Amino acid sequence: MFVCWRPGVTAGPLVFSETAKLRSRTACRGFTTIELVVVIVMVGIVAAIALPRLSRSGFEERGLRDQIVAALRYAQKSAIAARQMVCVTFSPGRIDFNISTAAYPAANCSAGTALVGPDGTVLSVVPTGSTSFSAAQPMLIFDAAGRPGAGTSVVVNGLPARLAITVESETGYVH
Repeated sequence: MFVCWRPGVTAGPLVFSETAKLRSRTACRGFTTIELVVVIVMVGIVAAIALPRLSRSGFEERGLRDQIVAALRYAQKSAIAARQMVCVTFSPGRIDFNISTAAYPAANCSAGTALVGPDGTVLSVVPTGSTSFSAAQPMLIFDAAGRPGAGTSVVVNGLPARLAITVESETGYVH
């Protein structure tokens, strides 16, 4: 026996015989509630994963900001560990890090060597894609105690002003 709910019928399900089953197949086409719920859940999951990836607004800028902060903190800690001056040079499109070989307290960054990063390569920050930055001063020098000669700020273009990078003048704290 074949049971089919038909829209508009309020008296209950219509019961067809086996021979009528083949003729009335088209009367019962559609999706079950379970199928519809599963599809809606799957569409929701795909939307939750795919939509944030389509709008990459601010993602590359935030990554550049985090990379600059990490590099500045590493330069400061390298100055303390080596008991040497570390010079940070902000040039258009690039940030270079040198460790001074001059005797303390002279800060001769041109006589220094390139600071090697934690991965064994020369430490340098280069923006990718359309990201860019601007620094308040062209150079920042950390002394042997990790204090900067003067505080500075670095702004990553495309991010809100509250996310500007600040190096405190007294302590050298990078945030």
